[in-house]
Amino acid sequence: MKLYSYYQSSGAYRVRIALNLKGLGHEMAFVNLLKGEQKGEDYARVNPQKVIPALIDGGHTLVQSLAIIEYLEETYPAPPLLPRDPAARAHARALALVIAADTSPLGNLKVRKYLEEKLGLGKQVVDDWVRHWIHDGLGAYEKLLAQSPLTGRFSLGDSPGMADCCLMPQLFNANRWKCDLTPYPLIRRIAAACEQHPAFIAAHPSKQKDAA
Repeated sequence: MKLYSYYQSSGAYRVRIALNLKGLGHEMAFVNLLKGEQKGEDYARVNPQKVIPALIDGGHTLVQSLAIIEYLEETYPAPPLLPRDPAARAHARALALVIAADTSPLGNLKVRKYLEEKLGLGKQVVDDWVRHWIHDGLGAYEKLLAQSPLTGRFSLGDSPGMADCCLMPQLFNANRWKCDLTPYPLIRRIAAACEQHPAFIAAHPSKQKDAA
């Protein structure tokens, strides 16, 4: 199993956590996004979208972080990252998508570069853009946690799952952009539990060999 990763990529961070939670050994291949290595012909043959992550497992090449995590869940079911109950599974996926679909993409490197270089927006304006959407997403996530009887030590119950795999990379980004997390007590409590878990510790960007 081989994971194409960049230490600050939220998508790669999600998959690193999932692989660690499932105890799956894997080789790392580093793609430096700041140097544009994702745009090279070699990586384009792995992932035509030219984004991180990509996972190779046997003869399968998988892209998109949530699709990869779903694949891992179906192929290597223990320990589970999704609950068995259909409604609970839908809730877990909804939490994950709040981050992976509606929040994280708006602060991605290629979006920031487009705003700055193509639209001529200054760095302060772009930073404010990123912070706005981080707070928008975390605010929604916090409300979903507050409304759900499934919320436990982690986003669903007392074991970490797919939603937590998405939440922690977004909190890493929130800290990079100096977002005030005071309004999110449930998120902060869950983050504290994740920060003590070996799978999350090992997946943290600061622990990656390609960290600057």
